[in-house]
Amino acid sequence: MVNMTQIFAWLRAHDAVLWWLGALSLLTFVGTLILIPLLVVRIPADYFRRDRHPPQSRPRQHVVLRVCGLIVKNLLGIVFIVAGLIMLLLPGQGVLTILIGLTLMNFPGKHALERWIVRQPAVLRAINWIRAKAHQPALEFPAENITATAPKVKE
Repeated sequence: MVNMTQIFAWLRAHDAVLWWLGALSLLTFVGTLILIPLLVVRIPADYFRRDRHPPQSRPRQHVVLRVCGLIVKNLLGIVFIVAGLIMLLLPGQGVLTILIGLTLMNFPGKHALERWIVRQPAVLRAINWIRAKAHQPALEFPAENITATAPKVKE
């Protein structure tokens, strides 16, 4: 069993690590205060009402560029999800950060999972509050029974 003097000795010996963790925590907190509202405002109001999203209206790109872009987008989504999970314990907007990470990623059942998260009353209230402050309309959902059950994943 570890006693408190050993813990304090370890903390004193690794004070640089603690400073870096504190700085990283502060940086992610400030970053999410700026970045998350910008991203939440950019979500189209009917994003969750659509069953399928139309393909992006970009000029045709070479397959290598598309694959690289898809990889970068998914890696960025993973970074947001990991940061959101960390923010569940540290200061920051953890659930909203996880939601932004999910929207960036591509995987089966993504849209159902996003809808389920956004339909949680506290999350929806926070998102629509941010959107209202930016003079954006509230998010729209299809006319179906809104419940807080787990999403059904299509395979």
